[in-house]
Amino acid sequence: MPSRERYVVGVDGGSQSTKVVIYDSRGTPVAEGRVPLEPASRPQPGIVEHPDDDLWHSLAGASREAMSAFRGDPRDIVAVGLCTIRCCKAFLRRDGSLARPVMSWMDTRAYQPWLPEDADVAWATTSSGYLTHRLTGAFRDTAANSIALQWPIDVDRWQWSEDAGVLRQFNLRREQLFELVPPGSVAGNVTEDAARATGLPAGIPVVVTANDKAVEALGTGSLDERTALISLGTYIAAMLHGGRNRPEARAFWTNFSCIPRRYLYESHGIRRGMWTLTWFMDLLGPEFAAAAAARGVSREAVLEEEARQVPAGSDGLVTVLDWLAPTDQPFRKGVMLGFDARHTRGHCFRSILEAIALSMKGHVDAMAAELGISLREVVLSGGGAGSALGMQVFADVFGIPASRARGPAGASLGAAVCAAVAAGLHPDFATAVARMERPRETFAPDPVAAATYERLERELYRDVRRFTDQVLQRSWPIFH
Repeated sequence: MPSRERYVVGVDGGSQSTKVVIYDSRGTPVAEGRVPLEPASRPQPGIVEHPDDDLWHSLAGASREAMSAFRGDPRDIVAVGLCTIRCCKAFLRRDGSLARPVMSWMDTRAYQPWLPEDADVAWATTSSGYLTHRLTGAFRDTAANSIALQWPIDVDRWQWSEDAGVLRQFNLRREQLFELVPPGSVAGNVTEDAARATGLPAGIPVVVTANDKAVEALGTGSLDERTALISLGTYIAAMLHGGRNRPEARAFWTNFSCIPRRYLYESHGIRRGMWTLTWFMDLLGPEFAAAAAARGVSREAVLEEEARQVPAGSDGLVTVLDWLAPTDQPFRKGVMLGFDARHTRGHCFRSILEAIALSMKGHVDAMAAELGISLREVVLSGGGAGSALGMQVFADVFGIPASRARGPAGASLGAAVCAAVAAGLHPDFATAVARMERPRETFAPDPVAAATYERLERELYRDVRRFTDQVLQRSWPIFH
């Protein structure tokens, strides 16, 4: 008599929505729920917060949707893997309730030794720490979601620093910090209150993961030290697995992996990366959206169809991506250079895609050079990987194969992998990834387009900001 199937839940808390997917032991999704986040609150420049208790409400709503769609026996769900947005900060009262809204990763205070002037604040934690507490009642967090820029973490030990001076630099006391546990650990069990809110079975283990980029890397099966994962989301970054902390690196920084005692080397990235395409589509107005809907297709599909007719290089239209300026260079803005009468909205769309790929090519090349490696492949994940044109542009710009998972992957599957290992469905991470990851679809570079992009990158793009910065620095005092 065959054994009963067992299921795990993967929670993917992103910048735009929370997705909850129920997977079987082979990584096949069987039910899903998704609830968008509310628009961020921006009461003044530099302050960006998640309104109300939005992170928890979206998680609870998405979980209820997934459980409503689940046709199996809830008693066969053996664990929940939790992944949330990184770089957020939450300040809690003694009982674990929010003392104020959760800070977004875009909030400048999140990178400063800032604490609210509120005597009720007893805890400071990450988004994963807060949501772990909401699910389990425990004051525990994954060690792999504490960024050294924001928290007094000892990156080599995967624990809080024991140096009192380091704690003072962050304006924190040890008793304000949650207990840290490795990714893949059980932090606690779903409480009765959390079960009523989420629909998840009470008592099942909640397994912590890592920061969202690391969980996404695990979910795409990216474990090879010569395969770069490029996460195409609101923030775009590239990652390579490695075996040690490299604090001396200049072209990348060392992040925690979703696998205990392993690391991810993360390149410089693009702020508001794929958001730039949404911004452009919004500029085209409601009439464009209505026309696409009347055809029964998305806005992206219409523009991708038009952009496919545009040659590599967009007939000389070059986009420079700085729609959200770095804090140390606030004068930077987005730039589109080289318009003439040939250019259409399809050119603009393709030019933004090319700018994303060219920008990441520069960042990834710098990281690979410092590591002394050459890449075999790039794997793309996130919403942007759904574009076949975008995949081809990446293959052509990088000059090597670009792959994406066939079917659901990314952070929800990575969280499910962690849950499956913790629950004993698979003996280790490598086995779980091999058995649960989705097959990949690969795009080979086109030699003619690749040659065009190689020349564009070498002769123009790699130092274009040296010229645009001069103009933007002059305009900054006028318009700031």
